[in-house]
Amino acid sequence: MLEIQQLRTDLDNVTRKLAKRGYTFPAAAFSSLEAERKTIQTYTQELQAKRNAASKQIGHAKSKGEDTTSILLEVAHLGNELKQSEIQLEQIQIQLQKILLETPNLPHDSVPEGKNETSNQEIRRWESPREFSFEVKDHVSIGEGLGLLDFETAAKLSGARFNLMRGKLARLHRALAQFMLDIHTQEHGYTEVYVPYLINSESLRGTGQLPKFEEDLFSVYTGGKGDSVTQGLDTSTSEQNNQLGKSPNFYLIPTAEVPITNMVRDEIVAIEQLPMKFVANTPCFRSEAGSYGRDTRGLIRQHQFDKVELVHIVHPQQSYEALEQLVSHAEKILQKLVLPYRVMTLCTGDMGFSAAKTYDIEVWLPAQNTYREISSCSNCEAFQARRMQARFRNEAGKPALLHTLNGSGLAVGRTLVAILENYQNADGSVSIPEILQPYMNGLDQLTVSGRE
Repeated sequence: MLEIQQLRTDLDNVTRKLAKRGYTFPAAAFSSLEAERKTIQTYTQELQAKRNAASKQIGHAKSKGEDTTSILLEVAHLGNELKQSEIQLEQIQIQLQKILLETPNLPHDSVPEGKNETSNQEIRRWESPREFSFEVKDHVSIGEGLGLLDFETAAKLSGARFNLMRGKLARLHRALAQFMLDIHTQEHGYTEVYVPYLINSESLRGTGQLPKFEEDLFSVYTGGKGDSVTQGLDTSTSEQNNQLGKSPNFYLIPTAEVPITNMVRDEIVAIEQLPMKFVANTPCFRSEAGSYGRDTRGLIRQHQFDKVELVHIVHPQQSYEALEQLVSHAEKILQKLVLPYRVMTLCTGDMGFSAAKTYDIEVWLPAQNTYREISSCSNCEAFQARRMQARFRNEAGKPALLHTLNGSGLAVGRTLVAILENYQNADGSVSIPEILQPYMNGLDQLTVSGRE
């Protein structure tokens, strides 16, 4: 959330910066509400002062034994006016808060300007893509050919955009997550955490998913026969709950960023505790609203997928140094797996809602003959911290807002896709990266004969 004082004193500049993101800030509505707020706030303060003065008069008159009837009538009149004025002021504050909650973060000055992904800038590449002497297959054909990837059964169980893995492929998926956690905790200094997969609306509001992106979430309603997981899977049930005036009790996490970052919500952290670095492996649940028709084949865009998430909570002066570190930690996983990738700086029009600056890491997928996102690493500066009231005691001992960062280290399913495609062999088998073989009990290949 933006600092409202910045909007009050530098509205034109803020509006210009938001326009670079493709966001039109409602400046006229904000200015009108602000003018009304000032008027009513001043009037409210005047009424409060009159009431306080009248109360003193009553006390003084009573001490002298004088009649206070006329003063009491005046106080009663002031009380009614004051109550109405306070209600008006509260309603205006709610409207201002709504504008702030729906406004994205300001882009950092170093972010390239652009409308969409075509304006993203490549920073570096690592390794050249492998040249194949045979016709490459995509990960779906490879997994199904091995008898280890089953979308048909997953669709029977849950519907589209789910998957079912068997045998050695399921083990490889698990091995990837374990490998990532080991590297981040043992080499990169992260503290592993296990977090809830069901979270409340306050947590999602804190990191920026609510109120603007509720349609992307799976809502959970509890209580009676209507128990259901909705929003994206069963919209009829969701609509019925909304019509009945029911609010979700919980939401399924779209990413571990939400529960991890909210660990410091409404907290004041000691400066000695900074920086804080956390890692978690969790399933992520997304309705993928607005992405219909995109990546319908395979594991790229699923309603449920696993991700190893990295979160930094840091001193404001260290957040951009932390961003570079965060990206390097995600890159290290791909380097150890020997998977070609490139790093991109996202332009203003392609960044996420809460981000001030974002790097995407894109892994090479031979079957698509292109790089695809496997990690997105963002510095949110104080945007999330202001929504969460997440603070630390600075060098002067005063509370100040923290800076928060997050990134994938990595998306497990997409990493599995990259391994299947980059390590495929002409006979339909898949070689297992050397660094993962100890996690696979020494297994070095996925083969049709080794389905178990």
